[in-house]
Amino acid sequence: MGVSVHEPAPERVEAFRAAYRRTEIGAHYRGWLHFAFTSAGSLAAIGYAISQVAAPSLFEWLTVPATFLVANFGEYLGHRGPMHHLRPGLGLLYRRHTLQHHRFFTATAMECDSTRDFKMVLFPPVMLLFFLGALALPIGLLLFVVFSANVGWLFVATAVGYFLSYEWLHFAYHQPPDSLIGRLPFVATLRRHHAAHHDPRLMQRWNFNITFPIADRVLGTTWRDATRV
Repeated sequence: MGVSVHEPAPERVEAFRAAYRRTEIGAHYRGWLHFAFTSAGSLAAIGYAISQVAAPSLFEWLTVPATFLVANFGEYLGHRGPMHHLRPGLGLLYRRHTLQHHRFFTATAMECDSTRDFKMVLFPPVMLLFFLGALALPIGLLLFVVFSANVGWLFVATAVGYFLSYEWLHFAYHQPPDSLIGRLPFVATLRRHHAAHHDPRLMQRWNFNITFPIADRVLGTTWRDATRV
C-alpha cells in the first residue's frame, strides 16, 4: 500500500520543524530575498560569461554537454558521499543534509509551509560565492590556458547554469504539488524521484540525483517502485 505525499506531516517532523525555525532561522530572514540573491547572482555570472564567448568552434561548443555531464555525476557523488556519510572536514554537509534537511522534509511532508522554510531548501548565499570563486572561475581559468578563452567561458556559464538549475529544481520539489510550478509535468516527474529519496528507508541507497537522474540511471540507483511514495 503506497504512502501519499499529501498526508499531513507526522508529529515528529512538525516538532523538528518548529525547533529548527525557532533556533536556526533568524527573525530577519526573508525567503524570497534569499531566492532572488541566488537567482540574480547566478544569472549575472552566466550572462557575463556568455558575453565573453566569441565565434566558438564545434569543438569548443562540446564544452557545454561535457560540463553538464561532469556536473551531473559530481552532484550524484557529492550527494551519495559526504552529504549522506560523515567525512573528515565535511561534517557540515552531512549535518545540514542528512540530520537537518531529511528530518525537515520527508516523503510524506515535502512542502515548505512558508517562505521562511526556504532556508532549509536553498544553499546558503555564501555557497554561490564559494562556487564561483573556488570552483567555476579557477577551473575556467585552467581551461582558458589549456584550450581557449571560449572553452573557459563556456565552462563557467554551463557550470553556474547547472548550479542554478539545481537550486531552482530543488526549490520546485519542495513547493506544493498543486502550485503553478508543481503542476508542470517535468517538475512533477522529478519531484516523485526526489520524494522517494526522502523516504528514510530509501535515502541511503537510491535517487541521489537532485536535478536530472542521469547518473542514477547509469549507476543503477534509480528506485522504480512508485508505490513506496
